[in-house]
Amino acid sequence: MATSLVRVTGLRKTYQMGRQAVHALDGVDLEMADKSFWAVMGPSGSGKSTLLHLLGGLDRPTSGQIDVGGQSIAVMDENALAAYRRRTIGFVFQSFNLISSLSALDNVAFPMRFARVPRRQRRARAYELLHRVGLGDRIYHKPTELSGGQQQRVAIARALVNDPQLILADEPTGNLDSASGDDILRLLAELNESGRSVLIVTHDARVMGYASHTVQMLDGRIVNSS
Repeated sequence: MATSLVRVTGLRKTYQMGRQAVHALDGVDLEMADKSFWAVMGPSGSGKSTLLHLLGGLDRPTSGQIDVGGQSIAVMDENALAAYRRRTIGFVFQSFNLISSLSALDNVAFPMRFARVPRRQRRARAYELLHRVGLGDRIYHKPTELSGGQQQRVAIARALVNDPQLILADEPTGNLDSASGDDILRLLAELNESGRSVLIVTHDARVMGYASHTVQMLDGRIVNSS
């Protein structure tokens, strides 16, 4: 039996909008095996991005338990959460979140500064990862000199710099044309096959063709899982 990487129990997140309480997550239970590939789908407002943010330690739950790799992240302080994000999680976002003034190489190397990796090692690691994602000929290009698909590949390389156990991707094909989107999904599938766990939240039905598990969310709850 596969080892569990993520275990979520009774997860709730409530936002107060004036006098109204909005239940973004309303009692979510989820167990994700190590080295699996999950697609979390649902309409806007279903809670899927809230779930990703909580798993990534970018927000805190109102109640419930989140265990990732044996760590209970719901009770971590800010310093522990920062260390968790740096060591365990690789983030990929729809909008790429690249620094426009930096080359692809320096964008990928940048997060390693916070881990106090020496400059030569940072650049060597970034160089290796850019080759791995198929951008060996774009290493010194800035984001404005790259296509959307190439920018997302830079973002994926950046997500890999600290060798994360879990890649969390929020609509990674949302700003891409269909061909570039397929390329990114194939790349994420290859990373999964090489031993990383991947969880994507998306509207893109193509993801189901790559995922080992699919979750459908509606109104802050999981309504179907396969």
